[in-house]
Formats: sequence, structure tokens, C-alpha cells
Amino acid sequence: MDTRRALDGQAVGLMLLLCLIWSLQQIVLKATALDFSPTLQLALRSGIAAVLVWLYMRFKGEQLNLQPSVWQPGLLVGFLFALEFVMVGQAVRLTTAGHVVVFLYAAPVFAALGLHIKLPSERLAPLQWVGIALAFGGIAVAFLGHGGKGNQQTSLLGDAMALGGALAWGLTTVAIRTTALSTQPATQTLLYQLAVGFVLLMLAALALGETVFRSSLPVWSALAFNAVVVSFFSFLIWFSLLRKYLASRLGVFSFLTPILGVVLGAWLLKEPIEPDFAIGALLVLAGIVLVSGYGWLARYLPGGLGGKS
Repeated sequence: MDTRRALDGQAVGLMLLLCLIWSLQQIVLKATALDFSPTLQLALRSGIAAVLVWLYMRFKGEQLNLQPSVWQPGLLVGFLFALEFVMVGQAVRLTTAGHVVVFLYAAPVFAALGLHIKLPSERLAPLQWVGIALAFGGIAVAFLGHGGKGNQQTSLLGDAMALGGALAWGLTTVAIRTTALSTQPATQTLLYQLAVGFVLLMLAALALGETVFRSSLPVWSALAFNAVVVSFFSFLIWFSLLRKYLASRLGVFSFLTPILGVVLGAWLLKEPIEPDFAIGALLVLAGIVLVSGYGWLARYLPGGLGGKS
């Protein structure tokens, strides 16, 4: 019997905090990019967070599962994790943090399509297909309206890199849900992602020549924030919430992340918000709400709209 419950005040408060933390990821990367290469920063934060997760597992008496059915998909999700953040590292150099966070959070759309193909229990309902169409329509609007507005802070390649990161993130979700990782504690999957990601991201940083590290308080603060607060603290809170509360209710709140990312990027980094991008972003967010928030929305919909296709 599923004992997870509806959201209470504590869960709402924690979700708002998590959305704020996640929305600041790309802003911190962008703000420190000249003094701390983004790919190097992402590699180091993964390595530090991997050590913290391992220490946490040792504290709980949990051992890393090295059975082939676990470590093989573990390597796969680690590779996809690294691919996602190589894309993110390049994206923040080429486009605004607001663009990166919106395109990156299109990941649930790709995950839903992959799970629709792989798992009969995850087949999309008609309303979710509407969400898919809205999301891809929003991406098209954002891309087709790109350029020609005198904004030198964005580039089509940077936006495409962020969208590539979303695809890798979506495939990561599919890999976790369709392998033995789905039955493992979240710390197992997180450690595989962080440890493998650290190695591959370090290799990518060296290959791309992204090894700039100019020691300063902002640089060390950025590393501490991304390693301890984002990659360790926030994910442990997220997984603990998933064990206690209904995932569909929690997922609805996560849609605040790209909205906060755009607003904070405009405020803290003085990034412009182009009309075409704003329209496209709203369509993407509406699509994601319909796709990922379907379990919650279905409670308020007539039976015909709530049926699976």
C-alpha cells in the first residue's frame, strides 16, 4: 500500500527552497564563467558531491551495489549525466542563464516520450500528447524567433546545447526507470552519476581546454554552492520528499525552477528577456505541466480527458 501523502506546509516550503536552489545553478555557472571554466566547475562539484554521498552512505551503513545488473546501468547513467553537463557547460558560455534553465527543464518531455515507448504502464494520455505538442511548439517559437533582435548575449548554438542537455537528462530518467536502478536506493544511483560524471567531465574539461581556475571568494563560493548545496544537499532533500509525498504533487512545484531562473537571470545578471523567447518559454512550461503534472491534473478532469491512449 502506498503510504505517501499529500503535501503539507513543510513540503511546500522545502519545494520552494529547492526550486530556488535549482534555478540558481546556471546563474552561478554563468556569473563565474570567466574565472572558473563551467565544465571544470561541474566536474569538481561532481567529485566533491560524490565523496559526500559516499560518506553519507557509510554513515547509514549502506554499501555500493556492484552487481552487473546495477553497475552496468550505473555507468550508463553516469555517462548521460556527464553528457548533460558537458552540454550545460558549453551552453552557459554561449547563451543566457535564463535560456539554459528553460531549455534544460524541457527534459520531462523527452523522458515521457522515452518511457511511453519502453514501459506500457507509462503510455501517454491524450492530454499529455497535447502537452508534448505545446512544449515542442514553444521550443520552435523560441528557436525561430532567435537572432535579429540585437541581443549579443544569446546564440542559437548555446540554446541547442541546453536542449541537448535536456535530451540527455530525459534519457537518464528512462535508463533509471527501465533498469535495476529503479529498485535501488536513490543514493546508489546518485553516487554512480556523480562518480562517473566526475571522471568524464574532467576529461572533457581537459579536452576542451576549459581549465581556468582563478582563486577568489566568488569562485570558491560557487564551487561550494554547486557541490554541497545543489549536488548533495538539495538532491537528498528531494529524494526524502519523494519517499514521503506524492510525486505528482511535488513535480508541479518543480515547474517554478525555470520561471525563477529567467527572473533571477534578468535581475542578477541583467539578461534581456526577448518577447519571442518569453512566448516560447511559456508554451514549454505549459506543456511540461500537462505532461509531468498529469497525475495531479487528472483528478480534476472529466473522465474522457483523463484516459490513457
